[in-house]
Amino acid sequence: MKFEDLKLIAPIQKAVDIEGYTIPTPIQEKAIPIILEGKDLLGCAQTGTGKTAAFAIPLLQILHNDKVNEKEPRKIKALILTPTRELAIQIGESLGAYGRYTGLKYTVIYGGVSQVPQTNTLRSGVDIIVATPGRLLDLASQKYINLSFLKILVLDEADRMLDMGFSHDMKRIFALLPVKRQTLLFSATMPQEIIKLVESILKNPVKVKVTPVSSTVDSINQSVFFVERKDKKSLLIQLLNNRNLDSVLIFTRTKHGADKVARDLVKERISAQAIHGDKSQVARQLALSNFKAKRTRVLVATDIAARGIDVQELSHVINFDIPNIPETYVHRIGRTGRAGMGGTAWSFCDTEERGYLVDIQKLISKRIPVVSH
Repeated sequence: MKFEDLKLIAPIQKAVDIEGYTIPTPIQEKAIPIILEGKDLLGCAQTGTGKTAAFAIPLLQILHNDKVNEKEPRKIKALILTPTRELAIQIGESLGAYGRYTGLKYTVIYGGVSQVPQTNTLRSGVDIIVATPGRLLDLASQKYINLSFLKILVLDEADRMLDMGFSHDMKRIFALLPVKRQTLLFSATMPQEIIKLVESILKNPVKVKVTPVSSTVDSINQSVFFVERKDKKSLLIQLLNNRNLDSVLIFTRTKHGADKVARDLVKERISAQAIHGDKSQVARQLALSNFKAKRTRVLVATDIAARGIDVQELSHVINFDIPNIPETYVHRIGRTGRAGMGGTAWSFCDTEERGYLVDIQKLISKRIPVVSH
């Protein structure tokens, strides 16, 4: 199937062509027709499968077709809820790209920055809001946001929103929405809490599942290094002395750990920056843009901050700390090897983390080769 077969309207097809899209990914091929029919959708898809386009393209088409018959001032017709600022910004960029010829207006709303530019945009009128839950509720309580005309609600990375403690905020947001609407929920994993959420807010959803969470991208070369915690730093520096590692994303379990690893690397004259939830929005965006532009060779991140990081040609992912949730390992290494490209994922495993490694290998149904060093 090609994108032309999805019956996209001319303004969106033109934008998709400019973006260089020719063949839809599995989630796009399955989800776009369902969403265009106005049905609720439950999508089980990992980051990196093309799911942003899977909901953004049909959402733009539905709203554009509505707009043709409307002469009234702009009202908020679509809300995309997302767990992190980075992911919200990335989705906003995608809406800008796919919707450039539609005449629709969107804005991105998140905390950690002044609300003034956001409220100024809202006053001028928008069709679509991409938001993190906290700032959305804040601006709604100040009467800057009226969601009573909403047609489409998208929950992206719903599992991560619940992990981050947004459950109460989400319930408050749902109370502000019209009962009659189209709801699209995307989640990389399907824990019990997500199933409960689906039952409470979706109506007869069509289920679309691609790339099961247990599968890892075949093109990724995975290895594990058994190393004591105290020796992880020296092993990392030794590996990074190889200049062929030109774009490296390192994962730590904690924010403090991310800062410490970045500082240790900088002392060794290895260009590195950390990204996590305690950093200001400006600092996070600067670190991300430096990494994407290859001004910084190494980005050290926590799992939550890393959602929304989409870097082309990422050569290596290094798990400085093995994750205690096996699915998290799959998400982490999926940052490399995107769009069928090759990539390398290395994991440092100390004595206390051996149990986590066993769980990961069980989930992915394969043994990860051990590298002696």
